[in-house]
Parts: sequence; structure tokens; C-alpha cells
Amino acid sequence: MENAELIQQVNKELAIALPEKISMTELQSQLAIHINYLILHHFEQLVSLLYRIDVSEAKIKSLLQNKAGENAGNLISALIIERQLQKITTRKQFSKKDDGFYEEEKW
Repeated sequence: MENAELIQQVNKELAIALPEKISMTELQSQLAIHINYLILHHFEQLVSLLYRIDVSEAKIKSLLQNKAGENAGNLISALIIERQLQKITTRKQFSKKDDGFYEEEKW
């Protein structure tokens, strides 16, 4: 999968402007910086954002408890990237045009 599509999705969902030509490692690093900023200065905005992106609250709690002492921004950014990749994959699976039906027969 191309990183550009993932980065576009992350930029759109988080209302940020990461460059489209960065590595996955750099994406996670830049995203972690943004998440850490939100944790410190706009926690309610972060909670709302995670809810909107549909990152599992149970997964976040479990990960933060199991990896206490690690950078929370890195952990949360990994979950955001994972969720965005799931959305992209699902969108591609269900947007296939050739499904054997004529346009008139579709609902």
C-alpha cells in the first residue's frame, strides 16, 4: 500500500498537514509529536478525535496500561495508523465496481 493514501487520510482526519512523501517511520514520529501536544494542551480535542477516527477505547487503555512508561504519543499514533489502514482496506474491498449487476438493478 502506498503511504500517500494513508498520509492523505491522516491529514484529513486529524486536520494536520504532514508531507505526503515521508516514510512510515517518519509518519508515526510526526503523528506522535502531534498526539503528545494534544495530550498536554488539548486533551478533550484528542479524545474527540480518537472517537471520530474510531480508535478502540479498550485498545488504548490496554496498550497504555501494558506499556506504562513508554511514549503515549507513539502508542496512540500506532493505533491511529492501524485504524486508518483498516479503513482504507475496507473501502477498497467494498468499492469494487465490477460486481456482476447492471446499474439499473442496484439499489
